[in-house]
Amino acid sequence: MSIGDEAEFKEKAAYVSENLPGKLAKINRRIGLVSDVLALFRFMSDPAVHWGKKALAVGALLYFIIPFDSIPDVAPFVGYLDDVGVIALVVGYLGKQLRRYYLEETK
Repeated sequence: MSIGDEAEFKEKAAYVSENLPGKLAKINRRIGLVSDVLALFRFMSDPAVHWGKKALAVGALLYFIIPFDSIPDVAPFVGYLDDVGVIALVVGYLGKQLRRYYLEETK
């Protein structure tokens, strides 16, 4: 999913902000990528990060949210494999830049 300019980024970022909580509630923390998704969201929301870098996070989060992807999310477990792959790819690419956006879990 490509993002051509900052205005398009802002539009898609607003869509992610509105729809991400519902998608996370739907998966009900059944799969291990929730912390990665939340870190990408925090990265995307940080005003100090250039919009071009944030566009990667927005693209991955849009793919995660939008139900029309290569493997439909209605298929139990298997439907999330492509979502996991896209999130993992972007998290791996951003690497160290993303580390500070993970929250320490409190006990």
